[in-house]
Amino acid sequence: MEWWLILLLIFGSMFLLFMIGLPIAFAFLTINLIGALLLWNGESGLNQLILNLSSSVSNFSLLPIPMFILMGEILFRTGIGVKVFEAVGKWFGRLPGRLSIVAVGSGTLFSVLSGSSVASTALLGKLLVPDMQQKGYKNEMSVGPILGSAGLATMIPPTALGILLASLASIPVGHFLLAITIPGFVLAAFFFVYVIIRSYLKPSLAPVYDVESNPLSEKLIDTVKYILPLGIIVFLLLGVIVLGIATPTQSAVLGAIGTIILSYFYGGLTWRSIWDSLTGTVKSSVMIFMIIIGSTTFGQILSYTGVTQGFVEVAAGLEFHPIIILILIQVILLVLGCFMEPLSIMMMTLPILMPISSTLGFDPLWFGTIMLLNMQMATITPPFGMDLFAMRGVTKGTVTMVEIYKAVIPYLFLNILLMALMILIPGLTLWLPSFIQ
Repeated sequence: MEWWLILLLIFGSMFLLFMIGLPIAFAFLTINLIGALLLWNGESGLNQLILNLSSSVSNFSLLPIPMFILMGEILFRTGIGVKVFEAVGKWFGRLPGRLSIVAVGSGTLFSVLSGSSVASTALLGKLLVPDMQQKGYKNEMSVGPILGSAGLATMIPPTALGILLASLASIPVGHFLLAITIPGFVLAAFFFVYVIIRSYLKPSLAPVYDVESNPLSEKLIDTVKYILPLGIIVFLLLGVIVLGIATPTQSAVLGAIGTIILSYFYGGLTWRSIWDSLTGTVKSSVMIFMIIIGSTTFGQILSYTGVTQGFVEVAAGLEFHPIIILILIQVILLVLGCFMEPLSIMMMTLPILMPISSTLGFDPLWFGTIMLLNMQMATITPPFGMDLFAMRGVTKGTVTMVEIYKAVIPYLFLNILLMALMILIPGLTLWLPSFIQ
């Protein structure tokens, strides 16, 4: 059977399973079971499948995944996120678009606290949108900045989606976290500049209002108390890697320990919050490991049947510059992001795209970072972006889905602008990882 026909059968079956509502991990496991039976010689294929399932997660380098999830769970469940938001808000006074700027600043900080853009969207939406609406903010300057900045949780470490992409693509996790750091903060700067300029040019979108004056001493105390300690967490996550003090796996454990100690001193660490954090970590970790299990074997089936090699040969035979092929790949991923979840896209495409990128001579860190940005866009791309529905859930009755779609469009263009810069200037991605071996 031709490789392209096998591909159509596999992907067609996959979409059918998605349409009937089967969870992503189980959809891939179903395809893997059928593929092993039909393509790997029946019972011997099932035995090989079991060995593959075990070896795919018996990897010490995957330890950072539950550690990062535990960090986010503890920081959110102990209430530190709300305290950080309040400390940030005190610095912006009566600036035009004050609450929009606070939303971007808080979204950037929460990205360090949580690896989930959906969680950031829900939290910021609950905290900020009602107050913004009361102050006369239009949806473009209330819903939009929250959706844009919440997506930074995908591009700023620690990021669950980024770690998963690195694991699926066999990219060193520590190097990858460093690679996405600069692009993540550049994107945050883009959002700040856009909000300030837009609010200045059209004040009616974000009216200026009187705010309580906070003395400088209070601002400094809150900054030292609630914002600067996040720098310690960032150092434990990234600084110790750059300085050669710890490996990426060790830094993840250090970050989790540092988060627990920080939460204890803030007084929010209770037995209930510890239990909820641990159970939440187990649930999320099991889900991610199930996805890794399914994706690994899925990639092996594609390779065994010749699908991966067929795609590589097609890509190598195209008489286009490699950058043109890269752009075409990103366009395809953008279109997929309009209809599918990032996890589904990554699991279906990474086994094919990584060999193609290697054939074209792309650095895996560079290519992976560009793809992660694309997956971040998938969370806010109409009509089915996950973050869009999370925002709809917390603003139900006050903001329509069409208004949410309109509000997020400028931030999609800013993401595309960053992607263009990353393609033109690879150093944005590769400079920090160059400091470690």
